[in-house]
Amino acid sequence: MMSFELVADARAIFGAAVRAAQADVLLTQTPWTEWAPRPLDQYRRVVVVGMGKAALAMASVVEAQLGDQIATGTVVVPRGYLETLPASLVFPQRIAVLEGGHPLPDEGSLQAAQRILQLAESCTAEDLLLVLISGGGSALCTDFVPPVTLADAQTTFQLLLASGADIYQLNAVRKHLSRIGGGQLARAAAPADVLALVISDVVGDELSVVASGPTVPDPTTFAEAIAVLRRYGLWHRVPEPVRVRLEAGVRNPFLETPKAADPRFARVVTRLVGTNRRALEAAADEARRRGYSVRIVSDRLTGEAREVGPHLVAMLREVREPRPVCLLWGGETTVTVRGSGQGGRNQELALAAALAMQDWPAQAVLLSGGTDGRDGPTDAAGAWVTPNTVAEARQRGLDPLAYLNNNDAYAFFKTLDQLLVTGPTHTNVMDVQVALRY
Repeated sequence: MMSFELVADARAIFGAAVRAAQADVLLTQTPWTEWAPRPLDQYRRVVVVGMGKAALAMASVVEAQLGDQIATGTVVVPRGYLETLPASLVFPQRIAVLEGGHPLPDEGSLQAAQRILQLAESCTAEDLLLVLISGGGSALCTDFVPPVTLADAQTTFQLLLASGADIYQLNAVRKHLSRIGGGQLARAAAPADVLALVISDVVGDELSVVASGPTVPDPTTFAEAIAVLRRYGLWHRVPEPVRVRLEAGVRNPFLETPKAADPRFARVVTRLVGTNRRALEAAADEARRRGYSVRIVSDRLTGEAREVGPHLVAMLREVREPRPVCLLWGGETTVTVRGSGQGGRNQELALAAALAMQDWPAQAVLLSGGTDGRDGPTDAAGAWVTPNTVAEARQRGLDPLAYLNNNDAYAFFKTLDQLLVTGPTHTNVMDVQVALRY
């Protein structure tokens, strides 16, 4: 098989994973309307709120299913998403759609959070608050507790993102600066019933981490948030109001986020509707349809991207399955930024894999992409490599290792025309890696 055919197969297999994570697929294949604490027709009002990369698509599907049962609502999505809703979905009419910042919050994020908190606080014991949660919600919908300002939070989160901290650690800090995360949205909605539908973008599908867990008890504490900042050498680099807020929380237990014993969670139901594992299973079905033997290696891939890439190549070299073979991984790696280039974890993983794959005589391809369609601060979802990638780069005067050390994978792959570009997908179930070998 020619290299371009392998690449086409890898892209199609990745596309099948993304399609399986779309809101219209997920919400029409699950009986979510039966999960509320009471039958929907027993509520005085159904109020819809949502945050995350899938919020617009989820709102479209929910409104199509519930119609005038919805009294009002507001969801928030990343900037630019309003113009990219798939043609198969109808823009919501009863649910307002706002835009916020991602991966860093902005003024739109604050306004969205304030509106969503107002809607939650307006609910009574006769109402249902339907919450649509997906990845990206932590940045898109957040309002900070004084003395922390938006600028303080932006500085803090930028430092954490560049440090290599994982999403569990990042969100432990976020939740203790926010008025939404860590179960605080559910607390604001009491005494109303709450039903939250979650598309997970975190390894292990921990509900308290997706979008900072606005409807579930928070297992983390102010002390843990401080420990994260100290671990990465950031405690004395974050703005003083952040330190003031976190230290106040350690001294005063009443400032802590709600925990599992809080009786208000008795009226809250939070359920997963979309996961990386489900996306990988759809990818596996597509690979089998194309004639590959398939192994889903893991849906919990983590680690430093530049170290993970060579590890995946080593596994592909050692496959025992009949060829052609497809290996699949899902998860979320991290990048410790040391250079001044542009890229994302998937592009960095792919570049490191290319170096490990160079001069290998096998016909093979490795593709790594974010299911949300965006890898880091770029317009690409990821990239793909073959055993010829490094040689082709050097023929063009590129030094792959220099690009890797400068965290500049985007420029490298753009020159080679090996970026995976999908545009916003209106979902997010982390990343998917597809490795094919003939």
